[in-house]
Amino acid sequence: MVAESTEILAPMSQLGVYIFSACIGLLWLATVPLTAGLVSHFFGPRYMATLYSFAFLSHQVGGFISVWMAGRIRDATGTYDSWWWVIITVGLIASLLHWPIDERAGGRAIEENSN
Repeated sequence: MVAESTEILAPMSQLGVYIFSACIGLLWLATVPLTAGLVSHFFGPRYMATLYSFAFLSHQVGGFISVWMAGRIRDATGTYDSWWWVIITVGLIASLLHWPIDERAGGRAIEENSN
């Protein structure tokens, strides 16, 4: 028996699924150039391939664990609702942890060390 799901922002509809799918399709890789730029800016081009590959791999592993855990939660409870709130909370925490990054300072340190 599947438990009734409470909707977070709007009731699920076919139009809502299309809108969500279009947004994810357009935006899910939107951070790739920004992440690559920051890695290059902070650490320089010499180690770009290695460091960026670690960043990309960690995103893939995190995505796998998130989807797998969502399935486990869904199987156990009949709803994804609790996992949505966990992911929202983790996303907010990640935003707060990244807020103080000052990319201007990192670039200067690399340039000074390379001379």
